[in-house]
Amino acid sequence: MVEYKCDCGMGVSGLTCTQDGCGTPLVHEVIEKDDGSTVNVSKCPKCDGKIKSPMCCGADMTAV
Repeated sequence: MVEYKCDCGMGVSGLTCTQDGCGTPLVHEVIEKDDGSTVNVSKCPKCDGKIKSPMCCGADMTAV
């Protein structure tokens, strides 16, 4: 199960996919956009759904 941390000490864990009752823990992934920049996402390895990873203090939280 992926856990995210911020430099301020805030943390988040336990993100779970609920699409159609999936129930699978999300995993961290980095995707590359067409312009070459990257985006951190939390992805379901079972159904391939994904969301933007959490932010804190105006920046992406770090997956640990």
